[in-house]
Amino acid sequence: MSLYSVVVPVYNSEHTLEDLYQRLCNVFDNELKRDFELILVDDSSRDSSFSVMESLHARDKRVKIVQMAKNFGQHPALLCGFSMAQGDFIITMDDDLQHPPEEIPKLINTMDARDDVDVIIASYEGRKHNPIRKLGTKFSVYMTSKMLGKDPNLEITSFRLMRKFIVDAILQTNTHLPQIGNLLVLTSNRIINVPVHHDARAFGKSGYSFSKLVHELIFDITTHTALPLTIVRNIGIVSFLVSIVLGIWYLIRYFAFGVSVEGFTTLVLLLLAFGGLILLSLGIIGMYLMNILDEAKKMPHYVIRKKEID
Repeated sequence: MSLYSVVVPVYNSEHTLEDLYQRLCNVFDNELKRDFELILVDDSSRDSSFSVMESLHARDKRVKIVQMAKNFGQHPALLCGFSMAQGDFIITMDDDLQHPPEEIPKLINTMDARDDVDVIIASYEGRKHNPIRKLGTKFSVYMTSKMLGKDPNLEITSFRLMRKFIVDAILQTNTHLPQIGNLLVLTSNRIINVPVHHDARAFGKSGYSFSKLVHELIFDITTHTALPLTIVRNIGIVSFLVSIVLGIWYLIRYFAFGVSVEGFTTLVLLLLAFGGLILLSLGIIGMYLMNILDEAKKMPHYVIRKKEID
């Protein structure tokens, strides 16, 4: 019988871990009757999350726990959990109970019925996020589809079921600040969505602020596509052509009608506009250079401070 590894990044979730564990046990032991292991990766929480994790591990050796040395982020925490997963299938889900464990059978049953599918990603029915987060998600999906050649109708979420060889391939990817969703799209085109229920957050608030989501989107764009450089290049070409046309027009006016060129204010505005565009271009190039520098450093994705994986 197949073993399922449930990998959960943990950050300030002392109030939800016990409930998450109990509900996962009920789903796998009573409903599915399949073997599973739970891998909890504490991303340097500021509350008592790791103490709760230690209690769960002492009670049930199927629970593997890891504590990171610092806050590396969700995706490095997932990579850490992947490296310790022994299952034939790997499930990823959040620690805040917005991903109901009771929806896992939908993913597993679909995978059992579809031998041609490598990854199943949950799509949310009635997403319980604020309007700004929803709008940001739609824009991110659109940009990702353009950057990676992904089906625009394929929704990327953190609630997933993957075959082991896909996870092994991701672990071999040595890239700075890996994004699991993007790596999945680059690894396989046998990915489908399955609709699942999405619960409201039970405690606290999401660690993904609007500014953080924007930062990740900008990083994705400057990592996977040259779109910003292409836009600036095209603006430069158009501006150059317009300047030639205007130059010819002003010369014709001067020699034909004796009209001199006026407009000091216009000249100043144009200088400011194109000066700003030049600085913007340099900033975009600098972001690409920083990405290259970060890749060259080959810094570890995560550092483990403590682990108990009996």
